[in-house]
Amino acid sequence: MQGIITLILIAITALVSWMAFNNRKLADRLILWPPAIDKHKQYDRLVTYGFIHADFGHLLFNMVTLYFFGRSIEVIMLGITGQWWVYPLFYLAALVVSILPTYLKNQKNPNYLSLGASGAVSAVLFAYILIAPWKLILVMFIPVPAIVYAAFYVGYSIWMDKKGGDNVNHSAHLSGAAFGVMFMLIMEPELLQHFLQSLMNPTFRF
Repeated sequence: MQGIITLILIAITALVSWMAFNNRKLADRLILWPPAIDKHKQYDRLVTYGFIHADFGHLLFNMVTLYFFGRSIEVIMLGITGQWWVYPLFYLAALVVSILPTYLKNQKNPNYLSLGASGAVSAVLFAYILIAPWKLILVMFIPVPAIVYAAFYVGYSIWMDKKGGDNVNHSAHLSGAAFGVMFMLIMEPELLQHFLQSLMNPTFRF
């Protein structure tokens, strides 16, 4: 079944997030909190923070985006490498890489908290943009080119990052996006030329 790992990631994230909504102790153990890493060596938080969310809307936004793009990237990575584990490794690595800049910045800040899969989802999204920037997806039943959706995603991230106040590391979206692009180009350098050609020759299709 194509895209099975993406569906598993969505299922696990939804389940863990739902459990954390109703269990403050669990949420506190999984959330990224610098002192827990710096003093107690709980390095797993660099990954577990991505499996809990601030609220249902935050969870839905990330999982819908992952559903739209993750299945295709999973198939593409399998086709390029022939290895099923590359895609989940990419996703988990994106969680770590996307959080590192803000974690290091706030390493000594006991008041800093971060949660959400946004960084990894952003990596998946922008990996997809390299493949098919003009492909149409349905957003609230409205067909939108993938690259336009990506622009909205980044804009939303920047706006929410400036707004603050929800414990969501929106700046990780940008780090995740950069990681997604670099990972794909390292894996298949010819994708850059493919992207540029596609960008200059829009073809709108589902």
